[in-house]
Amino acid sequence: MAKPSTRQELVDYCKRQLGAPVLQINIADEQVDDIIDTAIQFYQEWHYDGVERMYLKHLITAEDVTRFTESDELTSTTDPDGATWENRKNFIEVPDHVIGVSKVFGVSSNWIRNDLFGLSNQYFLMDVFSFSSGFAFGNFDMTNYYMIRQYFETMDMIVNTGALVEYRFNKRQDRLYLDIDVARIQEGNYLLIDCHRALDPEEWSQVYNDSFVKRYATALMKRQWGQNLIKYNNVQLPGGITLNGRQIWEDGENEVNQLEADMPLKYTLPPMDMIG
Repeated sequence: MAKPSTRQELVDYCKRQLGAPVLQINIADEQVDDIIDTAIQFYQEWHYDGVERMYLKHLITAEDVTRFTESDELTSTTDPDGATWENRKNFIEVPDHVIGVSKVFGVSSNWIRNDLFGLSNQYFLMDVFSFSSGFAFGNFDMTNYYMIRQYFETMDMIVNTGALVEYRFNKRQDRLYLDIDVARIQEGNYLLIDCHRALDPEEWSQVYNDSFVKRYATALMKRQWGQNLIKYNNVQLPGGITLNGRQIWEDGENEVNQLEADMPLKYTLPPMDMIG
């Protein structure tokens, strides 16, 4: 099919692009599986359509509390120094398909925003229902209010006592480290993360029909085909056909390199500038 919706249909599409069934594509099934897995992984980690922004919540359990409060892990270096280092077990397991975390919320209440008598709510009430405005919205300055709210968020981030949490995350560990006071980890509270989750092609079959996935998988398959035949260089076949495995490999390698070079320029969201 020109619009593959399954893994096998994508494999068949790539082989047709390389000349099948007119030509025999000399690639083992195990190699084909590796190629499709590599193409999907590259697509999920780099392409802006390979992920979705999600808000995931986690209920803090007794096991989480125990892990945060128990003894730290000890790591000793080899002789002659023999130094001993400690590291905290201040992490929470996250799903494997989460590839990036932008923000962490909800570890504890916030005296700036969550309390009815907090700074944010009190400033809003004083500005809206001030005597100068005649208990109306006539003199309510949205620009000033917006700037004050940004200032409150900055205070919250620096003091680190509210909803914004200092954290560390590496997608190869599947662990979200929270650099906060362990007393704030309480059983029954919810943790909310703003994250990016990789699209599962088995659930969202349109991934197999993505134009980049199809071209990249085809290029990888061509390179593997050439790699399998690379020792057959300028071999004369019956009928006057010349087999040149190295040329097939070079063509596939050039296509793969070009697609990988185009990825950060055409298919990846630009990094956000940090101001302040």
